[in-house]
Amino acid sequence: MRQADRPDFCDGNYNQYCDESRQYTNITQILEAYGRHALLAYMRTYWADDGGDDEAFWEHEWGKHGTCISTLDPDCYTNYTPQEEVVDFFAQAVHLFSGLNTYEFLAADGILPTNSTTYSYDAIMRALNRATGVNATIECEGDVLDEVYYSFDVRGSVANGEFVAQNPVGEGTDGCPVEGIWYVPKNLSTYPTPVSSSAAGSATATGTGGLF
Repeated sequence: MRQADRPDFCDGNYNQYCDESRQYTNITQILEAYGRHALLAYMRTYWADDGGDDEAFWEHEWGKHGTCISTLDPDCYTNYTPQEEVVDFFAQAVHLFSGLNTYEFLAADGILPTNSTTYSYDAIMRALNRATGVNATIECEGDVLDEVYYSFDVRGSVANGEFVAQNPVGEGTDGCPVEGIWYVPKNLSTYPTPVSSSAAGSATATGTGGLF
């Protein structure tokens, strides 16, 4: 998992760092204070920083994207308690991510990590569409598959609204070639499994967002 819920303008562009007063630097402590130990454990496994600084990574995701989600504004809460919007942000991101197993989506169509063959853009997109009913956004680093973005319309709040999968708007293939895409093994010992609603919890933002 590389990124979290990101509200955009339905054209691929989005705001960043929208509230300086809520650039929290204690994400781990906030989640622990709310008793979200299962959520935190999941994040440490599947939302880890490749440089080893998970806390800084999570602070970046919250500050850059979480503060721009309108329904995570404290004024939108009833009986608001400090930083509860942070819990909602990470809980919903994990909840969505745990239901989007890109590895299994691709594997179901015979697309597996390998160093011996390549795949076409259409084959990858077809597999993702077959699994979700909509297209995704595929990003490459050169000719290597790097990221897959999923888009949703959020009907209501992020915490308890309905997330409806949508085709992406305003983004193309982001440098992926039509043919010859490498999907290389990452040598991971584990891969994501769904989390229970008690572990993921609830979360809050209106608009179109993507989960990465």
